[in-house]
Amino acid sequence: MAGQSADTVSEKHITLSAYRWIIIAVFALLNAVVQLNWIAFAPVTGQAALFYGVSELKIGLLSMSFMIVYIVVCLPASFLIENFGIRTGIGIGALLTGVFGLLRGFYASNYTVVMVSQFGLALGQPFVLNAITAVGASWFPIEERATAAGIPVLAQFVGIILAMALTPLITSGQGIPGMLLSYGIASAVVALLFVVFMKEAPPTPPSREEKTAHFRFLEGVMDIFRNRDMKYMLVLFFIGLGMFNAVTTWIEQILHPRGITAEQAGMVGAAMMVAGIFGAIIFPILSDRVRKRKNFLILAMAGTIPGLAGLAFARSYPLLLLSSAVLGLFFMSAGPIGYQYSAEVSHPVPESTSQGLIVLAGQISGIVFIFGMDALKNAETGDMTVFMVIFIVLSFLNLFISTRLKESKMITG
Repeated sequence: MAGQSADTVSEKHITLSAYRWIIIAVFALLNAVVQLNWIAFAPVTGQAALFYGVSELKIGLLSMSFMIVYIVVCLPASFLIENFGIRTGIGIGALLTGVFGLLRGFYASNYTVVMVSQFGLALGQPFVLNAITAVGASWFPIEERATAAGIPVLAQFVGIILAMALTPLITSGQGIPGMLLSYGIASAVVALLFVVFMKEAPPTPPSREEKTAHFRFLEGVMDIFRNRDMKYMLVLFFIGLGMFNAVTTWIEQILHPRGITAEQAGMVGAAMMVAGIFGAIIFPILSDRVRKRKNFLILAMAGTIPGLAGLAFARSYPLLLLSSAVLGLFFMSAGPIGYQYSAEVSHPVPESTSQGLIVLAGQISGIVFIFGMDALKNAETGDMTVFMVIFIVLSFLNLFISTRLKESKMITG
């Protein structure tokens, strides 16, 4: 294959393509742009509501559309990825991201077109999100796969950081239309890069287990619901990813009653993502090195609790930044390790199916939590502390569940 060199894992006599790093880099860029588009309105919810003349809940719906669409499209996206390959499957998501990103930017002053475009962007998300472990399985050996999952997840955090930190700044200078047009151009450029550089698979499989036949799609779905550890993972992601979706959607509203400005709320969210980047780099690499998954998931669940408590109760800006960073460091490291653990304990279920289902659980709960936070907020002050306390209790439940997991035999073997 042109443009490829090779390095060899001698103990397994497997030849690895160096082009795998180009693949993961292009895929990571696409993941970043998808998340940028998802959370673009969260740091400027109040300003966007005034600009479009709609309620804050309707602005929240722009972010929530990604969760709503994911519920419907998740399984079809996994089916297409599994049956037509990662280049075609992810390519659908890239095309939708580029086209609807530009459409939203060109008609940024029209709430109806923006909403339609947001649903179009949301339609592309499952084709990207569900392919993280599938890309790793196609291009990377087992001892690099948590790292390979960590890179696109890390890129997702970068996309959210850019949204949290840059959206208020761009909006203050160029308004909502200027901000959305900038993101639309970025979406189109990244989609084009994906089409140019993405390839389906290396000349030879990266690991010997790739020769094992996978279950068919529906067989894989059924097997997941018979798998004890996968049922635990579904609960972990239902709680954890749902909390993440809700907190990032309402970050400005969570902090506003404590006198935190939109710009400060954006930086609190960005602190969570910056720390999450370190977590997504460090913990998956350590997990691969020591060939363990369970202990890192337990650590992640335990570390989220003090960070979440600080975000719920702290009133000083510096303490909120610190709490958000602690939450991000531990909580967000659980994503890539959890994806890879699920792919391993559910093997030979297709990787896009196992990942798709656990993310689906988090998207369903995200919608429930977002509406719940809005419904239970203080009618006079807008305070959302009650639901934040519920999140803390649920985090203790997640910690307990993580201790019940069995270690992945694939990684320890």
